[in-house]
Amino acid sequence: MRSEETPFVGGPLDGRVLSVLVGATGQPPKTYEVPVPDEAGGPPTVYVYRRVPAGTTRRLGLIRGWRYEYDPEGRPGSGPKWPWSRS
Repeated sequence: MRSEETPFVGGPLDGRVLSVLVGATGQPPKTYEVPVPDEAGGPPTVYVYRRVPAGTTRRLGLIRGWRYEYDPEGRPGSGPKWPWSRS
């Protein structure tokens, strides 16, 4: 499996760079969920990060890399959006 060093912005992982596995297309997942265990033994708190472009090339506007930004609402990503499904 191939991985890529990806920076995290905002939230508890602000400023950290973690190695994230990339898929068959060479892109990291759209959402990254970080479960943090509760000290009292309750359900873990889940922090959600969304993938955004880290920068673009000057001439063609191609994406040069990815970074994850903290999503304070914390809604996990939905599955694939099929053209025949109603939403």
